[in-house]
Amino acid sequence: MDEKLKEAFRQFTVNIQTTIEEFMNPERISRILVSATKIILILIAARIVIRITNALIDRFIDSRDKFKLKIHENRINTAKGILKSVTRYTIYFIAFTPILYELNIDVKGLIAAAGIGGLAIGFGAQNLVKDIITGFFILFEDQFAVGDYIEIEGKTGIVEEMALRITKIRDFSGDLHIIPNGAITKVTNRCRGNMRAMVDISIAYEENIERAIEILNNVSKNISKESSNIIEGPFVLGVTEFGQSGIVITTIAKVEPMSQWEVERIMRKRFKEAFDKEGIEIPYPKRVIYNQAVDNNKD
Repeated sequence: MDEKLKEAFRQFTVNIQTTIEEFMNPERISRILVSATKIILILIAARIVIRITNALIDRFIDSRDKFKLKIHENRINTAKGILKSVTRYTIYFIAFTPILYELNIDVKGLIAAAGIGGLAIGFGAQNLVKDIITGFFILFEDQFAVGDYIEIEGKTGIVEEMALRITKIRDFSGDLHIIPNGAITKVTNRCRGNMRAMVDISIAYEENIERAIEILNNVSKNISKESSNIIEGPFVLGVTEFGQSGIVITTIAKVEPMSQWEVERIMRKRFKEAFDKEGIEIPYPKRVIYNQAVDNNKD
């Protein structure tokens, strides 16, 4: 029994020594270092080519005026992101082949095996394929573009980047939402066509409604002359609601996309200033307290 243990231990020691000798073989170390250096150089070259290609794409698109290409700025920025994404994936795919060769992986055998494993890979990559196909349809159908204010799956914000697989939107709080294109089933684009600026302003029940509407009309005419973002209006619709403490008068205007909030702020400011000047009261919640004195001298 002791002889068998000794033989097993001796065989184990021999295997360890053989492995160490093979690993420490100068020729083997040299081959590993050369292969590692080549792989690193291939990756560096790929990164350099990607940067050069992105710079060429930017230069070509930024100089589109020389070629008399009249395309909307948002669509240009969207196409730029898609082109960069496609270029990046293509260059990495090309660089992947010599890396496999340096790792002693038979590329031809891998391609042949792809036919057998294609079905399994297809099931595993179906979400990736769905993302890419959906991204192309979004681009070709012009559902939205970079710079548009949209809502996707309950997330609202400005489209910051649209790539081959994902779309990035940033909301007004600064959060960046990264959404796979395949998950986009419904899009609300709030940037296409003219937008509506609407302001509700209240006056006290004791005020003259006709006089308040006349003041709003006069102020609206001045606002329309001063703001270049206003396309039509503002128009005073009239009384739209009876509130708890006042009468609500609504004014609307048709404005350029993404300018509705600015126009609404201007309208509120000018309406308030005009009402203060003309003595029109804007109601606010009031509380009246009755204090009934108690006569302690009563019998």
